This record gives sequence, C-alpha cells and structure tokens, in this order.
Amino acid sequence: MNEKQEIIQKMLQMQKTFIAREQSSGIDQEEYYNPDSGGELDGYQAKYNELANRLVELAHEERGSQG
Repeated sequence: MNEKQEIIQKMLQMQKTFIAREQSSGIDQEEYYNPDSGGELDGYQAKYNELANRLVELAHEERGSQG
C-alpha cells in the first residue's frame, strides 16, 4: 500500500471511530474544540489536519502542481 492509500485508510478509520463515539455518547462543541488532555479527542483535530494536508501535498506531487 502506498503512502496516499495508507493516509486515506487512517483518515477513514479516524472518522469511523469519531462517528461511533458521537453516536454512542454524543460529542459537544466544548469537548471537540477543547478536549481533555489525554482524552479520546485529544489531538484528534491536529492529527486529522496533518493527514489531510499530507494528502493534498501528495496529490500536488502526483499532478506536478504547486499547492
């Protein structure tokens, strides 16, 4: 599996985990935007954004364009 596919799989898994948590116990804005240190959502946004940005970089490299 190449890097792009690995990133997509990781992002999909993160989404599935997030949705399952949201459906089981709900997630309020405070918890999402200011999660407890060490909590389930701690670092979620940063990691997801990091993966998304890397995916964009790979797409630009693949197309030979600049982002």
